Amino acid sequence: MVEKKVVIQGESGIHARPATMLVKTASKYSCNVFIEKDGTDANLKSILNVLALGLTGGTEIKIKAEGEGENEAVEEIVALIERDFAE
Repeated sequence: MVEKKVVIQGESGIHARPATMLVKTASKYSCNVFIEKDGTDANLKSILNVLALGLTGGTEIKIKAEGEGENEAVEEIVALIERDFAE
């Protein structure tokens, strides 16, 4: 299992568009990918699970992955969050 902490950038947090980008990125990998907020894990391949966490700007979260490609998955997702979902 690989995990890395990251702080959500931007005031609007993770709403529909960034959540879609996260799910799309996580779904490229065969490993299990999770996002953790306050000890609660959500499957990062499910937009409903991501939105249900209510992630606001400035919140510290943890990205976790387990399985083939886990390092790459965590690094790509953390980079996406750190650049505030800029393409």
